[in-house]
Amino acid sequence: MTPLQWLHLTVLIAGPEDQISHREMNEMLAIAQQSMSGAAPISIELSRIVYHSEAIILAAEPAASLNPIREAAQKATQAVTGHDGIAGRSSPEWAPHVTLCYSTSTQPAEPIIAALGKKSADCHVTIDSFSLVVQRGAEWLWKWSPVGTVSLAGPSNLRRADRGSMRVALVPSTS
Repeated sequence: MTPLQWLHLTVLIAGPEDQISHREMNEMLAIAQQSMSGAAPISIELSRIVYHSEAIILAAEPAASLNPIREAAQKATQAVTGHDGIAGRSSPEWAPHVTLCYSTSTQPAEPIIAALGKKSADCHVTIDSFSLVVQRGAEWLWKWSPVGTVSLAGPSNLRRADRGSMRVALVPSTS
């Protein structure tokens, strides 16, 4: 299970940490903040349970509402690194989600699906910021540290709900 304090929604894997300097990380944050200036917080729902061979996730819906955040992250990453994110890990078919737990062994899915079902109680979340983080090791180790945060502080008529944690990650080099 993902510990409560580490629940998050990954927006983009920007690239290997050892290939982006601290100055460049700060530049990425400034570009993303400029892209999001005036943007209002975004309301999403996390209730549809999706089963994957490696995890159980909650789909973030409507997914398209999160596109401005992903586009700002890609614009900042492109400007600094020359690419839109790590190929294969930052698919253009992005399906925003929150991972509830990772699978660590082979087991039948039917008992888990029967116990959890396809939908949880409605959970409305307001996204009012996203962070650039440095991730060390596999995602399920939850060893990342924030570099900085981009605020969505524009005008909003959304009622305040639970706050969400979104992140743009810099990962260890795979070479």
